[in-house]
Amino acid sequence: MKKINVLVIDDSAVVREILTTRLTEYPEINIVGSAIDPYIAREKIARNTVDVITLDIEMPRMDGLTFLKYLMKSWPIPVVVVSSLTDRKNRASLEALELGAVDIVPKPGGPYSVGEIIDIVAEKIIAASQVDFEKVKEAAKQLQRKPKHYTRFLTHIETTDKIIAVGASTGGTSALEILFKSFTKSFPPTLAVIHMPEKFTCTFAERLNSLCEVDVKEAEHNEHILPGTIYLAPGNFHMMVKAVGTEKIIKIVKAPKVFNQRPSVDVLFQSVAKNIGKNAVGVLLTGMGRDGAAGMLEMKQQGAYTVAQDEHTSIVFGMPKAAIDLGAVSTVQPLDKIAGTIADYLKR
Repeated sequence: MKKINVLVIDDSAVVREILTTRLTEYPEINIVGSAIDPYIAREKIARNTVDVITLDIEMPRMDGLTFLKYLMKSWPIPVVVVSSLTDRKNRASLEALELGAVDIVPKPGGPYSVGEIIDIVAEKIIAASQVDFEKVKEAAKQLQRKPKHYTRFLTHIETTDKIIAVGASTGGTSALEILFKSFTKSFPPTLAVIHMPEKFTCTFAERLNSLCEVDVKEAEHNEHILPGTIYLAPGNFHMMVKAVGTEKIIKIVKAPKVFNQRPSVDVLFQSVAKNIGKNAVGVLLTGMGRDGAAGMLEMKQQGAYTVAQDEHTSIVFGMPKAAIDLGAVSTVQPLDKIAGTIADYLKR
């Protein structure tokens, strides 16, 4: 088995030691070196075969964002950002995703133990090693395009009893932005899960809210689901929907991980299958692994309409493929066609 060659870039000696020591315990990963700043990293990249980089944002001499711009332009290598949980760094980490970084992981400490962080970093490294950079570039281009709106399809449709449930992982930040920028106030309320760390989800929701016609927010426990709103599951918590009479209420719980994920797409989809049934639309986007496939099958069995992103536009065609293989998908669509597909279905 060919190992994934990883270079660790971080100005903290403690973090470098933790990452280089603990990641070598994974049979898929080979640490080729570490660097205190981008200048030393550049020399090591030139001397070694590097498949994936873990990158800190704040470093001496050159910050991580500046280094990432140069890297993506002259020597594209998949990058996983490892950053502290602070508002300022969260915003910078999201900017890193726009520049071409594959994923975000919090540094050890806070709500995550060292063991949890190392597991997450290893998972993200493995996913990053499978990324097709041409698809990353295409997703970046799509983010710059004017979104298509589908209000004309929904003007005369009552959607108050409908709910859309969406799941995503690797490559999901750009995919969700592209999808949700095409939503209008006429779309049913939407619940979304992305495999993203605690506190980063709040910053991501704020960013989407500034870009989308609909309201986007991080979901809260026991809040009532309202039209024209997208609710993003908070990192490190599962999100479910409960029906109380005619009301639909969000539940946020700290239950065990599913497929090593919290939040889990399966947890959301299974609750939607149970409580919303045929009035739901399920969407599964780019991501590694199987999270969401079984839950989507339950949704379809209860009469829901289910959509999977196609292989051509998926950064990692893992989660959608797993759902397709299970027979859980009503239709497979490229990312830029999914909003229109949902609108057409609701019209019918």
